[in-house]
Parts: sequence; C-alpha cells; structure tokens
Amino acid sequence: MMKFVSFETIVEMMYKYVIPTPKNECSKSLQLGVSFAGGYVAGVLCAVVSHPADNLVSFLNNAKGASVGDAVKKLGLWGLFTCGLPLSIVMIGTLTGAQWGIYDAFKVFAGLPTTGGAAPAPVAEIEKAYVFGYGA
Repeated sequence: MMKFVSFETIVEMMYKYVIPTPKNECSKSLQLGVSFAGGYVAGVLCAVVSHPADNLVSFLNNAKGASVGDAVKKLGLWGLFTCGLPLSIVMIGTLTGAQWGIYDAFKVFAGLPTTGGAAPAPVAEIEKAYVFGYGA
C-alpha cells in the first residue's frame, strides 16, 4: 500500500521541486526516468515500513513453534527493524522503480500521459469543446 500512497506524491514533488521545466516540456525519456526514480523512492519507503514484519515472518517460518516474543528476544526490537534492511531497500526499491517505469512506459506506448502533472480534462469539457468548436 505504501507504494501506491507515496508514488504519485513523490512524482508530483519531483516535477514541482527537482525538474526545472514543466512536465509537458520534458522528453518522454526524462518523464520515464522520473517515474523510475519516484518508484524507487516509493520502494525504499515500502521497504522501511514492511521490514520489521518481514523479519518477523522469516523468523517464525524458520523457527517452528516459535512465538513473536521469541523473535523479539532472539533478534531484539532493534534487530527486527534493521537486520537486513539495506538489502531490502536495494531490492524493493529497484523492483518498485522498475514496476512503475514499466507502468508508465506502457502508458506512453498506449498514447497516454505519464504519471504526474495536471489531471486530464473531464470528458464533458472535451465533448463541449468539440460540439461548440472551441479549444479543439
């Protein structure tokens, strides 16, 4: 869930604070790069949030009959949060960046805009512009 919650916000912030030109003036390759970078950062956040539970599940799967208390005693509370975290950040960040990059690459292939920027006009506005001959 963290991937979805943070991705669009991160991409919007990158276009607002990092990229010096408006999104519609950026090349498609730059836009896809922003999608990958935003996905990578979203993946890092996802790794940090999910890592304690991942460590706990791994411990419980490897130590049959163990309890959550046993895991905390063995790994320590700090260990639940930090043991293996750098590797998880690299793995999940890269996978998430690639997922969002592929997602936006498919959108470009289908003729749709990449993630970020202004929302498209509502269909009713497009129809009105077509019928009355303005803005189209």
